[in-house]
Amino acid sequence: MQDLFVSNHTWLVLTTYQGIPIFWRVSNLDLNDLLDGWPHEPGQVKARKIVGRDGCEKIQLRIDLGLIQMEMHGRPDGVRPHGFESLLQYHQARAANASAGDQPYSLSEMDVAALQQEGAQYYHRYLSLFQLRDFQNVIRDTERNLQMLDFVNQHATDEDAKWALEQFRPYIIMMHTRARASLELKEGRTGEAVKLIEAGKQKIEEFYRAIGQPEWIESSSELVFLNDWLKELRDAVPLTPLELMERDLKRAIADEAYERAAELRDAIQSLRLSKRRPGESNDH
Repeated sequence: MQDLFVSNHTWLVLTTYQGIPIFWRVSNLDLNDLLDGWPHEPGQVKARKIVGRDGCEKIQLRIDLGLIQMEMHGRPDGVRPHGFESLLQYHQARAANASAGDQPYSLSEMDVAALQQEGAQYYHRYLSLFQLRDFQNVIRDTERNLQMLDFVNQHATDEDAKWALEQFRPYIIMMHTRARASLELKEGRTGEAVKLIEAGKQKIEEFYRAIGQPEWIESSSELVFLNDWLKELRDAVPLTPLELMERDLKRAIADEAYERAAELRDAIQSLRLSKRRPGESNDH
């Protein structure tokens, strides 16, 4: 068989008719052309943004067997289930209609499995976006997946199906925290970043206590990462006296040390008043 190469297509001679060759044009679908110069590296998240044929920005994530391409907005695969932006929004709309009619709304195990598969798409996208330092859209997608966990927790009846998703809550909280804190650091607001990391840690710790597993706090990889990051930031830039007292106040409240908390509130108020300019209102 004779091959002729023209542009990015291959012309194949299929047969002849009265001595005249009959050609068939086949598009070159070899992924190696797309992956040339972009090797997969185990343990590394490698992503890039491209502009698709439709003129819209898209994200590509390199994986061992090729790549995953995702839409920048809406559901990553571009599908609109039942005419909605996502399967989650479809179920949320149905649940709202059921609630309006004073009817319960339940998710089957198959519903939860489908929502989990959809959530994995958003996971791949926010992982790629974080590597690309697009923190605002990481916040968008992690908030969306946290909403999905809350919805499943409220409407699923099978406890095993609920846990299949809930087990990922600490990780999603960590990534949400990392994105928000990274935005603050980008603007040079280290103190605000520290507050966000502390708040993220507290949410993860509260989750472990809520599920009756407080001992997991010590072994949580998400908390280990946030603790190390927090130490790194504090070592680099010392907190102001006001930030230190605000941090101690949060700890006192969490530990139910209410007398200590009251003392700290008074001290914080006094410090704020001392920094207020003449004529500025005392009301907040």
